[in-house]
Amino acid sequence: MIPLLPDISVVVTVLIVAGAVTIVGLDRIWEFRTEASDRLFYLFPYILLLVCVLIVNSVLRAVGPRLSWLLNWQITDEIFALEGEFVAVLQSYATPAATVYFSYTYIYGYVFLLVFPVVAYLVMRDDRPVRETIISYALNYVIGVFCYLLFIAYGPRNVMPDIVDQLLYVYWPEANLLTTEVNANVNVFPSLHTSLAVTVALLAYRTREEYPAWLPISVVLALSVIVSTMYLGIHWLTDVVAGAVLACISVRAAAWLTDPSNLDGRVGTVGRRLREPIDRFARAGVERLRKFTSERIDLPI
Repeated sequence: MIPLLPDISVVVTVLIVAGAVTIVGLDRIWEFRTEASDRLFYLFPYILLLVCVLIVNSVLRAVGPRLSWLLNWQITDEIFALEGEFVAVLQSYATPAATVYFSYTYIYGYVFLLVFPVVAYLVMRDDRPVRETIISYALNYVIGVFCYLLFIAYGPRNVMPDIVDQLLYVYWPEANLLTTEVNANVNVFPSLHTSLAVTVALLAYRTREEYPAWLPISVVLALSVIVSTMYLGIHWLTDVVAGAVLACISVRAAAWLTDPSNLDGRVGTVGRRLREPIDRFARAGVERLRKFTSERIDLPI
């Protein structure tokens, strides 16, 4: 088992429960209970899409560095020439309290920031926000991993080890075992921590009427995650800017793909054709469930 995963699971679960009670509300959650099955089956293709993207992402990250070296498109020198010692200057203001805060934010805060919106939007009557969220996440990973395969970019902690400290690992050595499971030190451009954090904040702005309290919380957390990537010496400012651009592209594309006005056009036609085999798979699952329950579950068309 990857170190820290049990701790992360417990902490994030507690935070999600607290957020569900205070931000979402028990009444909304209770209303969702009666339509949970139908909603989950309707969203099954989107969930399956994200799961497939994450699996492919995991495989490509394992073999990615070797493919990157075959292309040998190195951009580390260009990034360093562009921004110089910005990260080192940022770290010059480091304090023990700030290091603790940004270390916990980079790991615990980041996971909560990504998971909570899915839960919150899932219980909304309008299913478009949760579909936008899932598609945005998938696009972030697809485009981000493509960039990781295309470019070789070392982080500031590798380029300037004499003046940039690996603060996360100095304060929290176990975190090194976790981050090395999901990242290689040659694929820091763009910052997916930044892109996904900004994505969540943008989606929170789009749903601010439903969850007004979530917008300021998500913005503060997103900004904290962004700063943490540089403060801890993991990413360049250039990575962060690229990540923010990636977030804007992903959210805009997801909004377009889920726009009701596109349902009668080519996007809607392709979407319905893609849904057909997935719906058949879901229906087969329902038929199996009927063998164990007497409740009839109708799958929306």
